[in-house]
Amino acid sequence: MMKIQPFTGAITEDLMDLLLTADPDRAAVDAYTAEGLLLVALDGDDTVGVAVVLLQATDSELKNLAVRQSHQGRGIAKRLIAEAKRAARANGASSMSVGTGNSSLGQLALYQKCGFRMHHIIPDFFLSYPEPIFENGMQCLDMVVLKTAL
Repeated sequence: MMKIQPFTGAITEDLMDLLLTADPDRAAVDAYTAEGLLLVALDGDDTVGVAVVLLQATDSELKNLAVRQSHQGRGIAKRLIAEAKRAARANGASSMSVGTGNSSLGQLALYQKCGFRMHHIIPDFFLSYPEPIFENGMQCLDMVVLKTAL
């Protein structure tokens, strides 16, 4: 039985490895996990998904969303997004934003299926990362920011 719940405690290497599949910048992940709400998807005792939300008064931000490859395609990401939205609404936010790479075609589709709409682009955002990112046959250069009303 899959359940989604807040995560408290120290981040294990296993959980960090999962977070790094969505954002390979360890320094950035360390910074936003220290201040964000972490939600985990548990399959029994196994953590199979994670989301990090920065809860803010008006526009909360989904900073990280990752599901283990072995568990993808089961609706876990959609459930994590729904729980992130619920937490943001409960905190008083009226909208939520999320940024993803221009080359992250699956993620762009997922966020739109979950009610997000393209809002703006930050050119060359990913050029500041320690290593170049390539996916879907192209280099990830720009951040596409999507937003949804809550």
